[in-house]
Amino acid sequence: MMTPRENLLRVVDYEQPEWIPTWLPLYELRYVGAGHESWDGSGGDGSPAGARWTDVWGVGWRKKLPDVMGLVERPPLADLSRLDEYPFPDPRDRRLCGSIWEDPLDFDRGEFFLSAGHRDTLFEQAYMLVGMERLMLAFYDRPVAVRELLHRIIDFHLGLAEQYVERGVEWATMGDDLGCQRGLLFGRRLLEEFFVPEYRRLLGFYKQHGVRLSFHSCGQVQDIVDIFIDLGVDVLNPVQASANDLAIVRERTQGRMTLMGAVPSHVVMAGPSECIRAEVRKKIALLWRGGGYICSPDQGLPFPKAHLEAWQEAVAQASPA
Repeated sequence: MMTPRENLLRVVDYEQPEWIPTWLPLYELRYVGAGHESWDGSGGDGSPAGARWTDVWGVGWRKKLPDVMGLVERPPLADLSRLDEYPFPDPRDRRLCGSIWEDPLDFDRGEFFLSAGHRDTLFEQAYMLVGMERLMLAFYDRPVAVRELLHRIIDFHLGLAEQYVERGVEWATMGDDLGCQRGLLFGRRLLEEFFVPEYRRLLGFYKQHGVRLSFHSCGQVQDIVDIFIDLGVDVLNPVQASANDLAIVRERTQGRMTLMGAVPSHVVMAGPSECIRAEVRKKIALLWRGGGYICSPDQGLPFPKAHLEAWQEAVAQASPA
């Protein structure tokens, strides 16, 4: 019987795996700040409601609600004219990268891939630094500054990537939420002009070292899946069912990129179990083609245990043929 690692490679390469997976078998290295923490590791996404802190980028956060990410309330680069004065974090600062080197890597390499995390890879880090509205305006009235900002952000991630590769990573996870329910957050022209060249620097570095890639983007992304394929993305998630025409997404990615997600989170949350099973069967029939699909909810939520079991049982019972 295949290990989860071996089976996933068959899925990604459309080579008739033994079963339909529900997760990525990754052992992930992380740097301090990946979860919006402060330099000393305090703060971050796990903070209690009401907490305030400043992360390693100098972004001021406030946690308004439990169990969800905080909100940016103090973007340190609200004035892009001060870009040259801004102290970008050093990816080789031991306070930040020490966890990459100190991790004992105590995991089964036959079962899991060693992976590298690049959360808030580019767009999201940029709007956290500048503010969403100001960044959107700056595409038009400060394009030179925006390009420099994006370049410097990817310089940071490349500094991390070099260390990850030195430690032997085989998989890299990254992402930016580029879509909303009805379309992209900005036009394809802006994506190609400002972001694709910078994504290509980071993803290309990993591809040169034989590292597999996952990219996360919430929202409607059906009209840019060709860009992800061109960049070398192996797995795209979460492929939101409520925002994308999944038949179109499958047609455009068949044999070229694996999809992960697509089971509506509201169905898994609300149930009942038979509705969840029916939804799983529907999505497997639509998206599985001898591989190319990892069947999971399209968002991570605190689902009822019985509903999670219904999803997992339905996938386990499905034929991978």
